[in-house]
Amino acid sequence: MKEKLIDLFEYTYHFNNEMIKIISENILKPDDKTISLINHTLNAQQIWNSRILNEKSFEVWQINPFGNLNEINHQNYLKSVQIVENSDLDQKLTYQNSRGAKFENSIFEMLFHAINHSTYHRGQINAQLKQNGIEPVLTDYIFYKR
Repeated sequence: MKEKLIDLFEYTYHFNNEMIKIISENILKPDDKTISLINHTLNAQQIWNSRILNEKSFEVWQINPFGNLNEINHQNYLKSVQIVENSDLDQKLTYQNSRGAKFENSIFEMLFHAINHSTYHRGQINAQLKQNGIEPVLTDYIFYKR
């Protein structure tokens, strides 16, 4: 199970990098929504990692300096893998969401959500890229594995 989760985080890391790259190559074309979505995608993974590790987290919709996005993505990947390797994935943790509501989920559920959430928002980013005349990135998992 752990190696499959790590594989999914490698996939997430790879295509987050591809999204950052395509936005960077076309920096004058993307709209504010595209920039907001790539930041939110990275922020959310950082937030889930921080909830698990009990660390300070980003704000959900904060806009980071564009030049920092690759490093944020890299740190997210490293921390996610560290969590997978060093945690009991069945352990339940209590946390607060950004609105202050309390929830309890297993570490596996939290990590899987982070992966799924990233995939969802990369789809939204691709739609925005297409609207702005930029060729979308093929981000399907099966393409990654080929």
